[in-house]
Order: sequence, then structure tokens, then C-alpha cells
Amino acid sequence: MKKKETKPKTATDLKEMFAAMQELEKTKGIPMDTMLENIKKSIEKACKSNYNNDDVVFAVDVEKGIFQAYIQKTVVEKVTDPDREVDEKLGRDLDIRAVIGSKVRIPVDTKNLGRISVQNARSVIRQGIRDKEREITLKEFKAKENEIVTAVVENIDPVTGNASIRIDKSIATLTKAEQVGIEDLKEGDSVRVYVAEVREQEPGKKGKNKGPRAIISRTSNEFVKRLFELEVPEIYDGVVVIKSIAREAGSRTKLAVLSTNPDVDSVGACIGARGVRVAKIVEELGGEKIDIIEYKEKPEEFIAAALSPANVVKVEILDEENKSCRVTVPDSQLSLAIGNRGQNARLAARLTCWKVDIRPESGFYGEDEKENEGEELIAENGEELIESTETINDAFSEDEEVAAVSAENEAVTEEAVSEQAAEEVPTEENTEDTAEEISEENVENSVEEETVPEENSEENNNPENSDNEEEPKSEDKDSAVSE
Repeated sequence: MKKKETKPKTATDLKEMFAAMQELEKTKGIPMDTMLENIKKSIEKACKSNYNNDDVVFAVDVEKGIFQAYIQKTVVEKVTDPDREVDEKLGRDLDIRAVIGSKVRIPVDTKNLGRISVQNARSVIRQGIRDKEREITLKEFKAKENEIVTAVVENIDPVTGNASIRIDKSIATLTKAEQVGIEDLKEGDSVRVYVAEVREQEPGKKGKNKGPRAIISRTSNEFVKRLFELEVPEIYDGVVVIKSIAREAGSRTKLAVLSTNPDVDSVGACIGARGVRVAKIVEELGGEKIDIIEYKEKPEEFIAAALSPANVVKVEILDEENKSCRVTVPDSQLSLAIGNRGQNARLAARLTCWKVDIRPESGFYGEDEKENEGEELIAENGEELIESTETINDAFSEDEEVAAVSAENEAVTEEAVSEQAAEEVPTEENTEDTAEEISEENVENSVEEETVPEENSEENNNPENSDNEEEPKSEDKDSAVSE
């Protein structure tokens, strides 16, 4: 069988190609000139690999459907580089005005470029279009960063719940975590989203970049702030300022506002006549409750207002540096001040940036007793501490007195010892006197000893005396026995 001969592209085919480019320009916003430049680059690259010559020029006419590529060669007398030079005769055949040193154009047949060159050219064209798409997407997202935009839901992932939405000509992803929990998005729905951040390069698999990415949200606090700016002219003009926002998306939001004009009511301006303004925002948020309070410079007043709708008896600042306080509310409004699962107290703490401890007016059971016990314990400990310090001071004073007395006694004893020692030292006169006294005493003792036996002998010789002496002895014995 004979192979079918491929016909060269005609003007009609080229017009269809140009029409496809124009359609791509409308849908994706890629300019036609950008696509033509990418095609020219791909053909230049193919000519360099096939003909070893990248001196390529193009003749393009969109209306007439003309797109032709030419390789340029220089006319010389003697050809040394056939890829870039031609002789004078061939140059004259290509262009009758050709002279030595001038350049002539040789038409390029794209069919002869080869399969590999065509594939490379095709990839270059696609990459160029893709880069231009990313650039346009980045510009669109950057222009809408930190703003609210209206998007259309393209499709929803049934597994993750993420929604792909179209913002003008770009596609972005609204994750399930950034959706309000009570809303149910469907394909074709028109929703408002907040463009929180735009990233130029989003990393993908194997280190490849996926291009720019917009982080969009419906749960952000800034989303509520932008909605109020759109609905309340006083906020947009700066007459009313939003000082702080605390939000639990899908459930409740607290908003603190302040008026820079004393003639304008900040809370009333946000609510609107018959609540029309805030009602539109509540509808956009799917029925989310919104509490609007007036901002106060004094922390006590601001904290009391933040706990609305509950009434506050008093606010005590416990630690101003760490921003902690104690709030007292009526017993009947304790649950209202705390809120469902602590929501009201939690939002009030976020709104004011203070740690809030809520207590009933009558106090908790046993709390006063514990406080009194603590105060008594502190008082007792204080008295014991004072007594112990006094005892310690007395002990120190007594020790000092004892030390002083002992020092005086030591001095006295030292003096007495020295005097006694001085008296006991023997001299020549004292020794002679003592010797004479001792001798006289010895003589007297010897005389007494001689007289005593004589008296004893006389008594023994007298019998009367002996009888008288014996009778009392016997009487003494009888009395001793009777006893």
C-alpha cells in the first residue's frame, strides 16, 4: 500500500491555528503574542539541532493566515561553512538582489525537522504557555490579597470535602478546615471568600514547583472584618474603627468597635436601621451569632462589656502585668456569663486579651472558709515568726552577757591565783618561825602523852569508879534490846 502523502499546511490550517490561539487568549488570558513567541523559540531550537543554524526569521500575518520560518545564510565567493554560507550563484537564485556579504532567506519545511525536534518544540510551547498562566494567576491573586472576592464552586471532593472554586480565570482550593461548619457547598454556588495569603512557589512532588497558590478562607477573623467594611460605610470611611475580633466560625463572633466621632454611635452604625446591616452579614455567615460591643480604654469597663449579655457586678485586676482579673457576676447569671461550654468567657478573654476568672456574687462553697483559714494561718505563722525572732535575739543577748561574765570571772580568778601564789612563796624568816612553832608543838604533845597514862592508872585502881561505870553499860544494853 502506498503511504498517504501529508499535504503542507495551507492558509486555512494556519487560520484555524490562529483561531485556537485567540480562543485560548480569551479563556485563560494568555496573550497571542506570547504564544507566537514560544512557537518561534521552539522552531529556532529545532533548526539549530537539525541545520546547525539558529539564524531564523519569521513572517507572520494573522489576518491572512501566514506563518513562515526562514533560515538566513550569508553570500560569499567561496563557501567554507555550508550551514551558514552560500555562493553567489545560489544566492542570486534565492534573491535576485543578493550580493556578496548580504544575507538570503531559505524557507524551512517543519516536516523535515524530525520527530524529536518536533516533540522538543511542542514541550517548549507548552512550558511557555504554562509559565504565562502562572504569571497571570499570580498577578490576579496578588491584586486580591487580603480582600474579599466572589468565587464560583467548580467541584467538591467527596472524600476530603475540599472545594475547587474559580476566581475570575484562576482556580483555587477552599479546604474543609476553612469552610464554615454549618454550610453545605454545592457545585455552581456563588460564595464569598477571603484571600488570606498568596504564595509564589508552592512545592510539589520530587522538588518540583506547582506554581503560585492562594490561601483562601471563610473562617478567618479578617473575613468578618472585610464584610463589615463592605456593609458599613462608617467603617470603610474610618469613622468607626474595629479594635478587636474574637470568633468561633459557624457559632459566634464578638466585635469591639470604637467611634472617632463623638456624634456617631459605633454600635448603632454597625447594626443599622432595624438591624439590616448586621442581618446581611449574619446571612452570609450562615446564621452565625454576632455580638457588637463598644471598646473602652479602661480594662475593667472593657472586660465587663465583653461578657455581655451577662451583667457584671465588679471587675478586680489581680495582675496587671500578666493581664489577669477576677469578675464577679450575679448568681443567677453565672451560667450566662460562662456560656455554652465556656464559649462566652472564652471569646471575652480573646477579645480583651485578659485572663478572666468568673465567680458568683455569693462565692463558691467553702471558699471564704479557706480564705479565712489561710489568713489565720498566715497570722499565726507571722506571730510565731516574730516570737522565734525575739527568742533568738534574747538567746544571743544572754550568750553575750554570759560570755562577758565568764570573761570577768576568768580575770578575777587569774588575779586570785597570782596573789595566792605570791603568798605561798617561802622566805628565810618564815621558815625559821615555822620551825620554832613546830618544835614547841612537838614538846607539848609529848608532855600530854606522859600525863594521860598516869590518870588512867589511878582510875583503874579505884573500884567505886569501876562499878559505877559498869552499871550504866548494862542499862544501855537493856535499853538497846527493848528498842
